[in-house]
Amino acid sequence: MTSNVIKVLNPYSGICVGTVVAADTAAVAAAISSARRAWREFRYSTPIERKTLLFALAERVGENAEGLARMISGEVGKTIAEARNEVRRAQNTLRLSGEAGLVLHGEVLSCAVVPGAADKSAALTFEPAGVVGAITPFNYPLNLLCHKLGPAIAAGNALVVKPSPKAPLTAAWLGRLAQQAGFPSGLVTIVDGYADTAVALATGDIDILSFTGGTAAGLALKNASGLVRCLMELGGNDPLIVMPDADLERAARTALAQRMEIAGQSCAAAKRLYLHRDIHDQMIGRLSTLLAAIRTGDPAEESCEMGPVIDEAAAAEVEARVRGAIALGARCVVGGQRRATLFEPTLLDDVPETSALFQSETFGPVIAVRRFDSPDSVIDELDASPYGLQAGIFTNDHALIRRLARELRVGGVMVNEGPDFRAENVPFGGIKSSGLGREGVHVTLREMSNLKVVID
Repeated sequence: MTSNVIKVLNPYSGICVGTVVAADTAAVAAAISSARRAWREFRYSTPIERKTLLFALAERVGENAEGLARMISGEVGKTIAEARNEVRRAQNTLRLSGEAGLVLHGEVLSCAVVPGAADKSAALTFEPAGVVGAITPFNYPLNLLCHKLGPAIAAGNALVVKPSPKAPLTAAWLGRLAQQAGFPSGLVTIVDGYADTAVALATGDIDILSFTGGTAAGLALKNASGLVRCLMELGGNDPLIVMPDADLERAARTALAQRMEIAGQSCAAAKRLYLHRDIHDQMIGRLSTLLAAIRTGDPAEESCEMGPVIDEAAAAEVEARVRGAIALGARCVVGGQRRATLFEPTLLDDVPETSALFQSETFGPVIAVRRFDSPDSVIDELDASPYGLQAGIFTNDHALIRRLARELRVGGVMVNEGPDFRAENVPFGGIKSSGLGREGVHVTLREMSNLKVVID
């Protein structure tokens, strides 16, 4: 065992489930050079050829679906049901990317607005950008990689991927499946490592940097990458607002599902739950009952409904934030305890706005509740946040829906749905400290292409 070997530990058992070798600066540069060579030829491929490759990869993913799900569960700690769902969504992402590449159309504009140019027209086309450097997080090691790989290939680009060192094994498997699916050599390359590897990729000879992860890391990579085009899906501290006229049972189940998924480690999870005073007590009762019934434990077991967080340091951070909120006056209704990496499904009521649990993104299974009287106070509080990913609202008041959609400074507003809702073909991303650009196969295709104007 050498110092550049990364051991991947099962978050639940602590058992090593695999190893990868960290790439040094020279290895990253070699991977980028290989991708550049592959791109010089692949850039002239046709959309139907790219679609054929992506559909072939989706088919290979389907053939290995159960194994991939077991791998995701083993290295991330997702329940096996969550992992299987991610595999299904990844196949969908790949196929949608292939289809979207067929309709990446430009347009023709008349130049007659300029004197003497009545007979000139401008043809606008989208061309492959080059080499995409993709840096992915641990929480969706397959589907978030496919959200970068699919559009990159559909647009005619090459890709160098650095997955999270906490969950690199699924990415390695997908890389092997791409080779089996007939991808040209060097078109998709995986490089493993830590922050230094990410910096080497971001500062290398790439044309686009696509990063999903924390805000601080994203800003550091953006600053390091210079004039490279950056697409960044960063942190979120997303709210779910419940009004008195809402379907309370549906709202409670949505809040629970979107906060407890992956033990609370989703960027768009319903991290802040705003309950109108008139329905506050009813919602607390419903949530308490639902939370108490969640079965936690070994995520590989079919009966498990929530597994661990990614490692013990992450669990300790969640515990510290819960303790801090309680010290400031929050009331723990359910849960609040941890055992190693397993943190109990937790409900905290009347969480102070000043607490770290409420102010910044918390990756853990904790529902933080604040009660309110008027939407005005909620809007002011949310717009003051440095984050702006998505928001959810449960109400049938369409005037209020229109107002929130207009005034909330976020990338998306989900109506009678939680903020964690996402469809692979719909733009997804945030503003402020939550990101730059958007994911979602159609919009990402354009983000990963260069616009060329030819006037004749």
